[in-house]
Amino acid sequence: MRDADPSIRRLERDAMIFAAVATAAALALRPRQPAIAAGVAGGGLLALASLWAIRSSVDAVLSRLVPGAPDDRPDDRPDDGSTPTRAAAGLGVKLAGRYALLALGAYVMIVRLRLHAIGVLIGASSLVAAASFEAVRTLRRP
Repeated sequence: MRDADPSIRRLERDAMIFAAVATAAALALRPRQPAIAAGVAGGGLLALASLWAIRSSVDAVLSRLVPGAPDDRPDDRPDDGSTPTRAAAGLGVKLAGRYALLALGAYVMIVRLRLHAIGVLIGASSLVAAASFEAVRTLRRP
């Protein structure tokens, strides 16, 4: 994948910082319940995996739609010559598969690993918190 936009990198960094601070806060506030802190960390991982899925899907769509956009396919792999409809269906299946894996990850974290569901929700909201911080930063600039 090509290098991310600086604002996307800031968003990723801020989301990781939020998830780390929230994990530490959960562990400090409830030291006898480490499942909450582990849930926050797991939710943060799910949020970053979701961001990766969205970014890679958008990059794949743009590489099909925009003629000059960089393609993430290896140079030695020839173009398969598939129709645009078939290529779009393939991208849709990949996106659905990625979200199915994210749902499976959340299921494993909450049901099988018995991580706290609210902790997972707090960690999963790390991207929303990072986007809010970025919006506040943008509004405060002169």
